Amino acid sequence: MSDQTAAPSSTLGDLALSLASGAIRVVDLTHTLDPDFPVIILPPEFGQCARFRMEEISAYDHRGPAWKWHNFTCGEHTGTHFDAPAHWISGRDLPNNSVDSIPVEQFVGPVCVIDCTEGAAADDDFELTPEVIIAWERQHGEIPAGSWVLMRTDWSTRRGAAYLNMREDGPHSPGPTPDGIRLLVDERQIRGFGTETVGTDAGQGVHYTPPFPAHFYLHGAGRLGLQCLNNLAQLPPTGAILIATPLKIKQGTGSPLRVIALVQEER
Repeated sequence: MSDQTAAPSSTLGDLALSLASGAIRVVDLTHTLDPDFPVIILPPEFGQCARFRMEEISAYDHRGPAWKWHNFTCGEHTGTHFDAPAHWISGRDLPNNSVDSIPVEQFVGPVCVIDCTEGAAADDDFELTPEVIIAWERQHGEIPAGSWVLMRTDWSTRRGAAYLNMREDGPHSPGPTPDGIRLLVDERQIRGFGTETVGTDAGQGVHYTPPFPAHFYLHGAGRLGLQCLNNLAQLPPTGAILIATPLKIKQGTGSPLRVIALVQEER
């Protein structure tokens, strides 16, 4: 048999068989992108992120008798979306800092899911601190370098105004403290950090030092962000593989995307 017709490697072949048999389950971690999905709201003196909008071009009619299609518009950071290092001032001068220049292997990696649902249920402003992370590691092992780390809060079950949770002093939602995200970035060398909320930072993250520490430390170190994730309850604490590939937008700072995870079924 020639090299061109050789059988797939055992690793890829086993993966294909496991997917076909259902031994590996594919989990969709993405919200449906529609005009009603909330976007982050900044103070009025700043520019605002655009919601998703879609318009019909044709629908098997006089505008195009055999096809249907749409135009759509939205911000880079609308819906379930990806943050590149170029999104934040701390990452603006890094090499390969936009969605089109990040090496594609960075989009795929093992994932650790830190369950913060009990704390978030009791406190909308629940904080992911070093103590919470280390307590999780005592049970599941130290977070491996190169991992995606997701903060599970079940915030994705909220709808409408409850999702942004705006009050007179701004939004209230869970997120990491400066020391918490620095532990993940500097000591655990994570690939990226993801949340179920509208941003990787807590709703009141502006009041930390530095403001919005997840954005500042993640992107300053060339790491990646995911937000508005869904279905994290379907992932185990460790052992799954996350795939998060943004659109290849020239010099893009972020992108809506379809995030999926590969989960080994228990036997």
